Amino acid sequence: MKYRRLGSTGLRVSVVGLGTWQFGGEWGKDFLQDEVDHMLDRAKELGINLIDTAECYGEHTSERFIGDYLARRGNRADWIIATKFGHHFKGHNDRETVYDPPDVLRQLERSLRALRTDYVDVYQFHSGNDEHFNTPGLWEALAKQKQSGRLRHLGISISSTRENLNQVDAAPRIGAEVIQVLYNRLERGPEQRVLPACRRLDLGVLSRVPLASGFLSGKYKPGATFAPGDVRADQDRQKIEAKLLEAERIRREEVPPGVDMAQWALAWCLRNDAVTSVIPGCKDVRQVESNAAAADLVDVERATAASS
Repeated sequence: MKYRRLGSTGLRVSVVGLGTWQFGGEWGKDFLQDEVDHMLDRAKELGINLIDTAECYGEHTSERFIGDYLARRGNRADWIIATKFGHHFKGHNDRETVYDPPDVLRQLERSLRALRTDYVDVYQFHSGNDEHFNTPGLWEALAKQKQSGRLRHLGISISSTRENLNQVDAAPRIGAEVIQVLYNRLERGPEQRVLPACRRLDLGVLSRVPLASGFLSGKYKPGATFAPGDVRADQDRQKIEAKLLEAERIRREEVPPGVDMAQWALAWCLRNDAVTSVIPGCKDVRQVESNAAAADLVDVERATAASS
């Protein structure tokens, strides 16, 4: 495993982290605690130290899986835990957006209880618009929580539907040190302005959906469909097919022969030096191992980028 400094936080995080939206049950699979235990055990063995979760991955469901593991299996200090605020889970692919400071503090309390910890390493504003971002008293309330030690660092998980450069630029003003952004080989928009701004402001960057919701895994071919209960089944069919076709072209023309496409796609994100860590999801131990192995390709992909 390789490690990078998470911006001005000074935290050293593994370049491959563990995304846990899937633990909430919205990706076509319901998990058991034993399955989560095995995945986290293996992640730790492989040097992964970053877990990204959220208040609305289920009704704090993902956080509870993680918290149960932490309570039984090891040292809390071995892990850097990033979670989020701003939503209440209402059901499959359904959220209520709430950024009112008193409610956010209740969300934090519930997250700490679910995670069975007395602090969060990175507490992230979860994909809100600018009106949400500028909620009166929000950042002042969170600054007090930071002073109390219940959260160590603040972050902003910017929306995938807007560039949100203004939120990135505001990070130093509101005390945020980490930006989470949707970035992968199919979604390169952040390269234009967001990633350069993060580099300029010394903000740590977590790249979410680095496998483009599995489209860059090499598993799905054009014409593939997704089962009911999988969030991808709710997406526009034409957009899905366009992604599948482009992913197939990338596999054929860009992925080196003999290289696993999913590992290549993770390393592709990490060749950008503004990106601190990728946070792919995983459904089993095998996928944890495959994701972690992408760290071995990072230097190769950087060399390829430099020569292209």
